[in-house]
Amino acid sequence: MDNIGAIPVFVAVIECGGFSPAARFLGISKSAVSKRITQLEEQLGVKLLHRTTRKLSLTEAGEHYFEHASRANNAARDAEDAVAQLQGEPQGRLRINTPMSFGRLHMAPMIPEFLKRYPKISIDLVMDDKVVDLVKGGFDIAIRSGTLADSSLIARRLAPLNSVLCASPEYLKNNGHPEHLDDLLQHNCLPFSYSNDLKEWTFIKENHSHNVVVTGNYQVNNSEALRDAVLQGLGIARLPTFVAGADIKAGRMVQLFCDYEMPSQEINAVLIERQFMPAKVRAFLDFAIEYFGTEIPYWDK
Repeated sequence: MDNIGAIPVFVAVIECGGFSPAARFLGISKSAVSKRITQLEEQLGVKLLHRTTRKLSLTEAGEHYFEHASRANNAARDAEDAVAQLQGEPQGRLRINTPMSFGRLHMAPMIPEFLKRYPKISIDLVMDDKVVDLVKGGFDIAIRSGTLADSSLIARRLAPLNSVLCASPEYLKNNGHPEHLDDLLQHNCLPFSYSNDLKEWTFIKENHSHNVVVTGNYQVNNSEALRDAVLQGLGIARLPTFVAGADIKAGRMVQLFCDYEMPSQEINAVLIERQFMPAKVRAFLDFAIEYFGTEIPYWDK
C-alpha cells in the first residue's frame, strides 16, 4: 500500500518529461519528486528509469509499471472529480495559461471577480504567447484561438475573435486614406509575427475573398506592442478587436475598409478530456462565458 502515493508522482515524471516539470505540475519540490521515485524503486526492487544529464527514459520494468500506473492514476483522478462534483462549493487550485495580450487586457480584470464569487478556489495565471503542453505545464485550462492541433484536447468556446484593419488619424493625415485594397501596397503595413498569413491579408465581401500582399518596416509578436505602433502613427495594422475596440470607440484609431470583413476565429478554453469535469473547472468556464458575452463579447458592443 505504501506504493500508492508514489503513483501520481511517477506518472507525472513520465508525462511531463522530467523531474522539474513534474515538480511544477504537482506543486512540490524537485528533490521531493526525486526522493519519492528513489523510494519507489527501492520498494519494488527494480530500476524504473534510466537517468542521464540530458534525458530520462523508462527501463523495461518501468514501461510495464507505467502502463498499469497510468490507468490507476486516471481512475483515481476520475474518482476525485466525481466526488468533487458533489461538493456544494467549487474549491482547489486552478492553473491557467493565456496569451499575453488577452490575458493582460481581459483575463486579469476577470480573475478578481471570479475569485469573489468562488473564494475557495485559488488561481495560478501564467501569461505566455507560446503554445504550451497542458500536461507538461501542469495546466488545467489554456486559452487559445484557432483550430486545435491536439485531438486529445477539448475546447469550450468563450467568444469570437474578430480582427479589423486600423490606423491612427495622424498616420492617415500624413499618408492619405486608402480607398481601395490595392492602395495598401503603397502603405507601411505592420504584421503580427505569429500570424499564419504574415505577409498576406485577406478581406471578405459578399462571400468573395480578396488577398493583398503587404510590406512594412516593423513586425512584432505582441498585439499590444503592435497597437502602440499604430497609435504612434507608424503604419496600418490588423488587430483583434479585443485589443483595438476601445481605441476605435475613443477615436484614437480609425477602422479601415469597414465594408469588408477579415477572417475570424474563436477564443476557446482548452482542457484535457476527462470523464468527470472538476467543479472548479466547470465554474471557471461558466463564469468566463458569462463575463465575456459569447456571441457578442463586451469589447465588440
